Amino acid sequence: MARLYVLLFLVEIVLAICALISCLSTEEDEIRALPRLVWVLIILFFPLVGSIAWFVAGRPATAPVDRRRWRPGGGFPEAERPRRQVAPDDDPEFLRTLGERSRSDQEMFARWEADLRRREDDLRRRDTGPVPGDGEPSPREDRPES
Repeated sequence: MARLYVLLFLVEIVLAICALISCLSTEEDEIRALPRLVWVLIILFFPLVGSIAWFVAGRPATAPVDRRRWRPGGGFPEAERPRRQVAPDDDPEFLRTLGERSRSDQEMFARWEADLRRREDDLRRRDTGPVPGDGEPSPREDRPES
């Protein structure tokens, strides 16, 4: 007999926990009849009755089934079936933007390479002397020999 009471107590606690989780995870504007705080208090103070009341009167009504959604064999004519998006490799607009992006990337890399060559030449001039054809005196020529 004591086992039956323990089992009923555990069922009541599990039902109350499920009701609390359901109540707290439901959007505020979907809760029916009472505000969320009132439902939580009812469930906490009257676990069995409050939980049953939540599932019957407080929980949001189930959403109606969308009968316009296409399912294989659902009977929609081909003209009304929802269309998928065009794959990127079949979309001419997407392919055009790829070509433009590729050209701008090549131009950017060319500018970076030219800037890198210029900086390397500046460093060589500073360390070793003028690069042939520069016509600038080497910084080492100005220093006295030691």
